[in-house]
Amino acid sequence: MLRRSSALAFGGMWVFPGGRVDPGDEDPARPGDSVRTARRAAAREAVEEAGVAVDPDGMVAFSHWVPPPQAPRRFATWFFLAACPEGADVVVDGGEIHEHRWLRPGDAIRRRDAGEIELAPPTWVTLWRLAQAQDRAGAMALASAAEPERFETRVAMFEGHPVALWHGDVGYEDGDPSRPGTRHRLSMLDGGWRYERTTG
Repeated sequence: MLRRSSALAFGGMWVFPGGRVDPGDEDPARPGDSVRTARRAAAREAVEEAGVAVDPDGMVAFSHWVPPPQAPRRFATWFFLAACPEGADVVVDGGEIHEHRWLRPGDAIRRRDAGEIELAPPTWVTLWRLAQAQDRAGAMALASAAEPERFETRVAMFEGHPVALWHGDVGYEDGDPSRPGTRHRLSMLDGGWRYERTTG
């Protein structure tokens, strides 16, 4: 994970390597293939931000995120999983990226709850999902077993704290998270964030 410069979007947060799609990221052999373009952009950004070369064809789409309507800047974002080449050294530029750390997903979540690092909700939920896997192979299998999940975030307040709501939550459509029913939310509590996902 990388810590972004405080002068940039998501400043000071710990993030995965990534960034915007550039015109040159489109594959001339597959024009209009937005997922292929995003893979190529992700591979380019991994080199630019972390000095790590990853094969875009080896990337597995994990999820797609759209921020809440009230967000000042809205970035539709793909998350991909890929195996880091054996022996690769992470190199950051000290400009856009200030630090890097190899972190187990569960450890990153605990560090956020302890106030040691800052995470955005999509990164937190991605880490939580990855923590369900035992190892890299398990995470890749988890991602390969299903279509990438799509999250369009809506935010509400509940009992004095913000709650990010996603499809399937009882409060998703009307913005009322207080009603009993199914849950698909991240409660951003002072004592630690809590992800809930239930069915009918």
